[in-house]
Amino acid sequence: MPRPPWEIAVPAGPVPGPLRGLRMAGFSDRRTDLRNLLLIPHPSVTLAFNLGGAPLSVDDGAGRRGCERLVIGLAPDTVRAGGERGFACLQLRLSPLLAHAVLGAPGGPYGEAVDLDALWGRAAAERLQERLRVAGSWPERFAIAERALALRAQDGPVVDPEVAYAWRRLAADHGLVRVDRLARETGWSRKRLWSRFRAQVGLTPQHAARLIRFDRAAHRLSAGTPPSRVAADSGYADQSHLHRDVRAFTGATPSAIAETPFLAVDDVAWAAPRGQ
Repeated sequence: MPRPPWEIAVPAGPVPGPLRGLRMAGFSDRRTDLRNLLLIPHPSVTLAFNLGGAPLSVDDGAGRRGCERLVIGLAPDTVRAGGERGFACLQLRLSPLLAHAVLGAPGGPYGEAVDLDALWGRAAAERLQERLRVAGSWPERFAIAERALALRAQDGPVVDPEVAYAWRRLAADHGLVRVDRLARETGWSRKRLWSRFRAQVGLTPQHAARLIRFDRAAHRLSAGTPPSRVAADSGYADQSHLHRDVRAFTGATPSAIAETPFLAVDDVAWAAPRGQ
């Protein structure tokens, strides 16, 4: 597994109960230019705030552009990011259940990388970014972000309990549970679950299962597990099936994503906080 090039800060404890599904990490680097980093899709919505003097940029196929406050939705098309030496960035990962309340958009929005201004309004997004920038430490920034998201979640749309159950069941079973079984367990018809899940999460249960399964496979590839073993253990029909899914989600091959530093940070940046 490649060594992550960044300094990483994480909260010391669990986030408040109303923000279940939130992970936070601060990234900084004074030495390395990151010009063309492939972002690997995962089953959460990412908010990124540029906190340093060096500009950050993103390329989602529509051309490279600067980004100060970015939202990357579930299962986006191939996204590459870059930053100059001396960057600092706060990243928030939200489960799609929390993202629906905080952002008011299913999937955060699904399949896109957009400016946070488009969802919150420029004034509100800028105010939060400025407060994060002037904060004196990463713990202070985490606390500021928690308060801002808690206020948004309090007034945001609510996900149906059946949809929340289905998402958490898919996550717990690594995307291997069948949609028909989920429907029976929720007491809904397959059609109703499919419709409500897509409206509130941003993608269908089947696509959600595929994303969750891919996420697990990507991390096993990064850990050095042979693709044939990953395919067999992750519910793929064969190694070619795994290869097609990796290509569909990232535009790369299994061997290429196994070497990306983006996956190397996960055990440090996105581990569940103590007490959660």
